Amino acid sequence: MRISSTRIIATLVLAPVLAQALSACVYVPRLNERYDPDCQIVARQYELQPVVMARLDHCRNEECAAALAFAGAVAATSAVVSGSIVVAGNIAYWLEKQGRCQRKS
Repeated sequence: MRISSTRIIATLVLAPVLAQALSACVYVPRLNERYDPDCQIVARQYELQPVVMARLDHCRNEECAAALAFAGAVAATSAVVSGSIVVAGNIAYWLEKQGRCQRKS
């Protein structure tokens, strides 16, 4: 099977770009607290925060493909798990806020 020169050039150009873009990022839940003057309480809320764990700068051919696949799987898994924590936590904090809120008359 013959590989075209266009495909080789595209691979050489796109591989480093993809490696930089998909550099092993994971997502972690981050808790923010702020004072809510209407309810007179400290309100809590989670948000997803991306964290760069590793860079994929010096890889070649199959090594890059495997590293990119692994980085993508790790990022997707961390987004799903952390996203679930964020949604559940924010629902719990919203319910807590509704129960403790003391609106000014």
